[in-house]
Amino acid sequence: MAHILVTGAAGFIGSHTADQLLAAGHDVTGVDNFRTGRRANLAAALASPRFALVERDVAAAGQLNDIVARVRPDAIIHLAALVSVQESIANPELNYALNVQATHHVAEAARLHGVRRIVFASSAAIYGDATDLPIRETTATHPISPYGAAKLASEALLLGHGAAFGITVRCQRYFNVFGPRQDPASPYSGVISIFDRRYREGKAVTIFGDGRQTRDFISVHDVARANVIAATKPGIDSGAANICTGRATTLNDVVGVFSRSYPAVPACTHAAARTGDIVHSLGASDAAAAALGFRAEVDVETGLQELIRLG
Repeated sequence: MAHILVTGAAGFIGSHTADQLLAAGHDVTGVDNFRTGRRANLAAALASPRFALVERDVAAAGQLNDIVARVRPDAIIHLAALVSVQESIANPELNYALNVQATHHVAEAARLHGVRRIVFASSAAIYGDATDLPIRETTATHPISPYGAAKLASEALLLGHGAAFGITVRCQRYFNVFGPRQDPASPYSGVISIFDRRYREGKAVTIFGDGRQTRDFISVHDVARANVIAATKPGIDSGAANICTGRATTLNDVVGVFSRSYPAVPACTHAAARTGDIVHSLGASDAAAAALGFRAEVDVETGLQELIRLG
């Protein structure tokens, strides 16, 4: 069994990743500054004797280095980040600090203390508004936000460190992640968490556009499993892979599942499509299958039904 350090452990994806690592028998050190993470997300992890939580800011110089020097993890899963495209546009300097600078601190801590593997939370945002679908790892990267640019820069930074210092680096390009613990109160939440909250409150949802726009929605349970594989599977090479289902789902399909479970909620309304919104997004999943042996297992309807049950 391995000892894995998870940055952003109290976040949406981080807490699920910590839970799955512990379930697989690994030891986990979680690091979070609770800027957006929630201690409640770690309720199960905190009950385990194999989990330790350190409240620290990864973006601050020296903060992570001390932890890595003491813990000596086998791998670091780096999930701590500013996770909002809109916030990166409003505050590019903060985006740089929390995304690029924090990633540099992770790379340096790994180099200085002999960590042999880094798993990085990248994003489909690096592809920008690519229209040639499905999006493959060979698709041209053309970020259209400071957030996407920071993720792409961080990939290059980590892969450069990996090549120079013998660290295996896996860049996980997440598509549209959804599931339990995604904060619906945030204005930057994914559309599914917002829809889930509206239906639970008995309120109609609004779709911007005709609802036929598509996304590659992937369950957080699958994303966490991909992270565990990338951090612990022996013999893998450095590289980047889309973490997606390879299946397109329309917003109308999502609303259909919710409306069948909440028949008393008023029908959804439509508003004009928003300028700049991507109409269709779909990833190719072959590279993750080849490099990690990973394919998504939770279909969208099953994932939505879990949210409905928990609501």
